[in-house]
Amino acid sequence: MTSGNIGAWQKKVGDGLAPGDVLVEIETDKAQMDFEFQEEGVLAKILKESGEKDVAVGNPIAVMVEEGSDVSAFDSFTLEDAGGEKAPPKEAPKEEAAESSEPPQTGSATAPPPQEDAKPAAEESESTGAKLQTSLDREPNASPAAKTLALEKGVPLKAIKGSGPGGRITKSDIEKYQAPASAASAATGAGGPAYEDIPATSMRKTIANRLTQSFNQNPHYYVSSTLSVTKLLKLRQALNAAADGKYKLSVNDFLIKACAIACKRVPAANASWREEGGQTVVRQYSNVDVSVAVATPVGLMTPIVKGADSIGIQSISSQIKDLGKRARDGKLKPEEYQGGTFTISNMGMNDAVERFTAVVNPPQAAILAVGTTRKVAVPVETEGATSLDWDDQIIVTASFDHKVVDGAVGGEWIRELKKVVENPLEMML
Repeated sequence: MTSGNIGAWQKKVGDGLAPGDVLVEIETDKAQMDFEFQEEGVLAKILKESGEKDVAVGNPIAVMVEEGSDVSAFDSFTLEDAGGEKAPPKEAPKEEAAESSEPPQTGSATAPPPQEDAKPAAEESESTGAKLQTSLDREPNASPAAKTLALEKGVPLKAIKGSGPGGRITKSDIEKYQAPASAASAATGAGGPAYEDIPATSMRKTIANRLTQSFNQNPHYYVSSTLSVTKLLKLRQALNAAADGKYKLSVNDFLIKACAIACKRVPAANASWREEGGQTVVRQYSNVDVSVAVATPVGLMTPIVKGADSIGIQSISSQIKDLGKRARDGKLKPEEYQGGTFTISNMGMNDAVERFTAVVNPPQAAILAVGTTRKVAVPVETEGATSLDWDDQIIVTASFDHKVVDGAVGGEWIRELKKVVENPLEMML
């Protein structure tokens, strides 16, 4: 995490603070977390208001003083007085999303070509005769909050006359701005499509970067299988009927357990590719921590059922309900969604999705995509005749990182999964 967004302040200026009090909500690229104050004091000044976005780690956001201090002395205290704004660290630009870890000039066929310093040809600049301007003169005079709001609403700062001191553009100027009627209807009038630009959230940017990285750097291959879940559904129905309302098991709960058992039987699939300290290793895990894809209002999250191989289905069900709710509410702790050794993504609740493929969740090496349940007519051989019976079936597709999991291993893993799902009593052992 290099930056975050400021959520709702839980304290106002002048309020006392005790260790453990929630001061403010901080939105990271994956969740919204409560920032708890760990000392006694009084909130004297708020330097970053609710809604401020991309605040770099290390930036001051508030002033705390000892109890009994004069809070009014900080009325005119500004961010500049606290040391000024700090920009988040910038990543070095990359020409490609996936770079070779092998140095050039090694003689290997896979080594990247040596890079040559491109020297641009000298060109004579053309003068416009206009007065030179500094970057500050070219930049619209607007407050940081106004710039953020303008970016979110797509408001051009150069089209606004500021009402603040020295012509400074304020948030209220952005809120009052109305696009000219001609500009608003230009696209429609010209026959172009109407559209709306929705700013990408920090979480959406993180998801985009990680999935792009996964597809570029991890050679995917896919193994599909049709699983009969008739016995599993009957077992689920019997267990839920006997629960007397204490729990309600879902098909996904059984599939999580089945994935964990298959990973224990084929540990080569319960692994990850690691490049650390100049060494490259394949790390095989002795425990199975299953990441479960959960759709939230701000994007996909993968809370983790830890030790799914060593706990019962009822415990898995209870954890999933709790983790799923807190994921949708943005209340997960980082350790509850970071890590995991295997992922399952289930779209079976959508009866239009028969099958799909999923992108491997790095640094993991495998993910299972689950489609909806279908009733399929299956021929049954009897004495002297053939009849039809109805079977409940699910199509699953496992995606594997070929750097870690060979094709034969992926096939073995899907076979073990099929055995467990079609003989669900094995999950009870």
